[in-house]
Parts: sequence; structure tokens; C-alpha cells
Amino acid sequence: MKISAAALLFDNDGTLVSSLDSVHRCWARWAEEYGIAADDFARVELHGRPAAEIIGDLLPAARVPEALARIEQLEYEDVPGGTHPLPGTHALLAGLPPERWAVVTSATARLAEARLAEAGIHPKTLIAADDITRGKPDPEPFLLAARRLGVDPARCVVFEDAPAGLASGRAAGMTTVALTTTHRADELAADVVVEDLSAVSVQATPDGLEVTTAG
Repeated sequence: MKISAAALLFDNDGTLVSSLDSVHRCWARWAEEYGIAADDFARVELHGRPAAEIIGDLLPAARVPEALARIEQLEYEDVPGGTHPLPGTHALLAGLPPERWAVVTSATARLAEARLAEAGIHPKTLIAADDITRGKPDPEPFLLAARRLGVDPARCVVFEDAPAGLASGRAAGMTTVALTTTHRADELAADVVVEDLSAVSVQATPDGLEVTTAG
């Protein structure tokens, strides 16, 4: 499939990089420290959502700021050796003009920049939890990315591995490409579904970008 686009917007964890082992390790430790029952913790969706929202589902509002600072510190300290690029990431990004792509993540800028740097990725444009008031599945993160890049949202392609992120991209009026790196294909509603970024190639054209997907 070929898609004409002005810009590409990438989720981070599960799309460009994998730090899922680190995420699960840190959140399990956090849950134990805060006395969260295993059954309660298991019912909360971790992936693709801002930490503040996850914590808000588990603790009283008054405890959220302190608990948020704690999980942020745990995850930041676990970055070295806990993050690696997923297949196809470096090859795809190497061929993109820096002003034509952005990373749109539910993590804070501090954590996202650390994970990206650990994987050797340095985006010119990063939209993080600090930049928004409503996280995925709300369209705000992707719409902000399009605005920062100065492009029409309708000409953006979103690459995501999580249902919440894909819902955000669809709500923003963007073309969505789902990666089956963390969820089964039948759990992902998208215009195109691929295994990972190794199934995607991009050619820069005078009018923007031509994206080709296999799968």
C-alpha cells in the first residue's frame, strides 16, 4: 500500500523502541510500594497512556503527584540497558528529513528523551506528556505535533502499537498504521497493519513523503 503524506508521527515505546520489560518491572515495584492489590493493578491498562492517568485510576487524587514522581524516577533510573530500538527503526528514520517527522509519546519529556537517546534516536520534534492537557486516546497529542511541524493533520500518518494511540490518531483525522509489536492484529483498528517498521519504507518527494507498507 502507498500513502502520500506531509509528515510521519511516531509513538515511542512499542513503535520506535522497546522498553516494555523495564516498564513492567518498574510498575510492578511501584505497585508493591504503594500497596496496590495485584487484581486491581491487572485491570488497569498500562500501555500507551500517561502515567498520571494510570495512577489516577489506582490512587486518591491527593496522592497522585507524589506517586507520579516516584514512577518517573523508577523508570528513568531503569533506562540504561532497558531500552533498545525495534526492527526497522533506524533504517526508516535515517531516510526522513528531520522536519518531516515527530515522536508523540505518553511519557514525560525527561523519560522519553532518555529512552530515545539510549536507542540512538534524536528527534527534532517531540511531543510528550508535559506538552498536553489530554492524553491519548484524545487527539490533542497528534494535533499538536502536526501544528508544531506546520502540516495539515489530514496529511499526517500515525505509527502506533496501542489501541489508545490509534484511537488518538483516528480522532485527529490522520491515516493510521498499526504495528503488532505489543498487541495482536485483531486488537488494533487502523488503516494498515504491519508487523513492525521493517515493513515500511519512505521516499521523499517534492510534495512530501511517499510511504510504502508491506503486509
